[in-house]
Amino acid sequence: MSILGWWRRRRAPRNETPARGNEYVDSRDCGLVDAVQSGWFLNDSNELFSGFPIDAQDVVLDVGCGAGGATLFCAKRGAHVVFTDVVEEKIESLRQRLGQTPARKVEGFVSDSLPLPLPDAYATRVVCLEVLEHVEDPEKVLQELWRVGRPGALYLLAVPDPLGETIQRDCAPAHYFERPNHIHVFGREEFSALVEQAGFKVERRSSYGFYWSLWMLIYWTQLKASGRQITGETHDVVHPPYSPLLNDWSSLWHRLIQMPDFAPIKRHLDQLLPKSQVIVARKPF
Repeated sequence: MSILGWWRRRRAPRNETPARGNEYVDSRDCGLVDAVQSGWFLNDSNELFSGFPIDAQDVVLDVGCGAGGATLFCAKRGAHVVFTDVVEEKIESLRQRLGQTPARKVEGFVSDSLPLPLPDAYATRVVCLEVLEHVEDPEKVLQELWRVGRPGALYLLAVPDPLGETIQRDCAPAHYFERPNHIHVFGREEFSALVEQAGFKVERRSSYGFYWSLWMLIYWTQLKASGRQITGETHDVVHPPYSPLLNDWSSLWHRLIQMPDFAPIKRHLDQLLPKSQVIVARKPF
């Protein structure tokens, strides 16, 4: 599942029990602070991710937008935003929220991306965050992303990291690796090769998300111990209230990443056991 999907959903009521001995920190709030420290949602530089700037002249396509955190960031910069998802309710909910932003144009489509309901060379920025692991044919989806991007367009692509996926196989329920969840696990070189074979030039590679890797391992371990079953798309069924142990982990991590001297340790941990891998790529002129 997408680690960004956690915080970019609408806020749920805070009815969880505060972590024992700690000031309570919401898992998604901690995740957002962690994401910003990893290069996401950089307000000062208007970068959705480091190396992926947005301005009002851009036409930004967010494929598999979910609740729309990436789209909203771009809309607040005044960009023309286009967003797609297979769930109609998500499209309509996001469309209403975008009405309160300075986006110069808003377009939402229910689509599985094959094909995308857009003309050739439409977007200057294309975002596809943790979608490719869900689709039957990632190569064809990348071909569609190529088609709708203008020459010189920047692409922000993310999929789960293979290290995080491998360790979850020991504790996650079987359906996590079945439709509609993760039916592909991309090795790091495999992911880069997939992007390059589609014609893109890779400009930057990164990984992040140690916090969420541990969060998910705790969640799955406790779920298995409880005997409770969940089905469906994971980011739609894993929701608050969270357990005291998860609250403890979020509170501990939040305190650690507030310490300036912890920054290099966080970078090492994000490389040691990342939840996600990211590529910034460009369609050649």
